[in-house]
Amino acid sequence: MITSNHHATKPAGPSPVQFRYNSRSFSPNRQDIMSNSTPSIREASCADDYDPNSMPVAKAREFIARFLTPVTAIERLHIRAALGRVLAEDVISPLDVPAHDNSAMDGYALRFADLNAGGETRLKVAGTAFAGVPFKGSAQAGESVRIMTGAVMPAGLDTIIMQEHVKAHGDQITVGGGHKAGQHLRFAGEDLKTGHVALKRGVPLRPAEIGLIASLGIAEVSVYRRLRVAFFSTGDELRSIGSRLEEGQIYDSNRYTIHGMLTRLGCEVVDMGVVRDDPQLIEAAFKTAAANADVVITSGGVSVGEADFVKAMLDRLGEVVFWKIAMKPGRPLAYGRIGGAHFFGLPGNPVSVMVTFYQFVRDALLKLSGRDPLPALPTFRVPCMTPLKKAPGRTEFQRGVLSQDASGHWSVAVTGEQGSGILRSMCEANCFIILQTDQGNVSAGALVEVQVMDGVV
Repeated sequence: MITSNHHATKPAGPSPVQFRYNSRSFSPNRQDIMSNSTPSIREASCADDYDPNSMPVAKAREFIARFLTPVTAIERLHIRAALGRVLAEDVISPLDVPAHDNSAMDGYALRFADLNAGGETRLKVAGTAFAGVPFKGSAQAGESVRIMTGAVMPAGLDTIIMQEHVKAHGDQITVGGGHKAGQHLRFAGEDLKTGHVALKRGVPLRPAEIGLIASLGIAEVSVYRRLRVAFFSTGDELRSIGSRLEEGQIYDSNRYTIHGMLTRLGCEVVDMGVVRDDPQLIEAAFKTAAANADVVITSGGVSVGEADFVKAMLDRLGEVVFWKIAMKPGRPLAYGRIGGAHFFGLPGNPVSVMVTFYQFVRDALLKLSGRDPLPALPTFRVPCMTPLKKAPGRTEFQRGVLSQDASGHWSVAVTGEQGSGILRSMCEANCFIILQTDQGNVSAGALVEVQVMDGVV
């Protein structure tokens, strides 16, 4: 089964499937994410602390980063269609923002020199300035102009007095003392000046960026094409939703969590379904996926069981950087390349899939998509209200609930059982409790490192 967010066509004969995206074919052997300067596995294996059988978490992230070359293909889109995409070129402001000196408040525009520093000042009101409808006259010495927020500052006037600080009586106002020259005035170009960079290449276009671009009168922007990710699950025990379960069979949840995480990252998603534990079927799936995507992700098949063919297949078809991580959950994690595609072999257990995706795959996909710089995932330390069991020698990512009490103090507690097959723990959690390699058991009340996950996965 092969499904995609876009229409796919399959040519006659034994040749691999050729997917079509937005009516453009995506040919194999592309070069826009794999350059000749990409390091080889041999180079990685010569590095210090290289251990493909049990790579430390930090070292694994470092090795993956060495192999990442972002996409270079660019599309031109209307800003309404560009939400979530990555900007491929700097946006240069064609005008000053704001275009004119204008009022930040509803009130009265006047000359600061006309104010009596030691007491009240009485001024005549010469007219009114509205946003979009400037005051057309000229204010003489001793005169003010009623002005609305956003209205162009009348010529010769330099200060705004909020209407709450003014007493109006007929066509005159009385202003008290204590004001500053230039107050409540927004100057032309104070946000952006003509010719300056409004947005840098590599930033994601969120609603704020879309609004900023629109404020410059720009209708279209250049963005990187979406990263194409093909994925499938392996295992004879897996069945798709809608199928009848026989004894020993389970529904495949991993493809749905992976699909959700990829979609949240803005990738073009190619779901290749469940592939049976058959070397020929797995090889065909790998070849098809690698020929039609930038990244290939599998779940299951990378441990040491007799039916786990993925690692052996990857050794033959591509290159492997590592296949085990000194972490829990998620120890059997493979990273490498197949042809021109990056490969991530995730574990089969549902929690391990999400943890490894969050800790390794997410940053890699963002980098490949052109994000620069990568958004940091902040961590901070809070008291842990539950004791934690931890054996030194590996990094653990326990699922936790971060909460704030009535006094504003933050604390965390584990969600309960931490088995890698308990997907409910990911539903209940809003953070990871990160226990570093050398750390042992944690007593209740001790400080632990937490990483908020809400809105990321």
